[in-house]
Amino acid sequence: MRSDVQREAESVRQGPEIWIRGPVAVPEPGPPPEPLGRRYSFVGTHGGAGTSTLAAVYGGHDCGRDWPGPGDPRSVLLVARTHAAGLRAVQRTLGSFQEGEAPPGLDLDAVVLVADAPGRLPRPLDRSIREIEASVAVYRVPWVPAWRLGDLGGRPPRLPGTA
Repeated sequence: MRSDVQREAESVRQGPEIWIRGPVAVPEPGPPPEPLGRRYSFVGTHGGAGTSTLAAVYGGHDCGRDWPGPGDPRSVLLVARTHAAGLRAVQRTLGSFQEGEAPPGLDLDAVVLVADAPGRLPRPLDRSIREIEASVAVYRVPWVPAWRLGDLGGRPPRLPGTA
């Protein structure tokens, strides 16, 4: 024996008859819908910068050391390690970007610095990072021991300015 509530719930699930039998409108062709949120292309400024790991953990496109191609997101995050060679590489790439040597239509959103070791940075490296921060937003990713072992699961470190 059914109750009135059960009958009403079933009628709501099925919907009015017009939904089932009514004409079906064909959507007009158009551009695909934009994905929710902004998509990024991770561009490494040197080998081993961490673009593959960042793209796997945070989402986005891994460009390796190349500029984004025609179908890739136009928002660029330059990636470097926090060792001296990595910071010099990101400074050179920033210079290239600012001098217009990057392909047209790219937006440089920020630099992502991935810790090259656990612990605090030596003062000279910290000074170099402050110089970079004077010209562009910088996000710092801390040392994650699990990533070194290939474990990209778990909760990723929260980047400043992200939810």
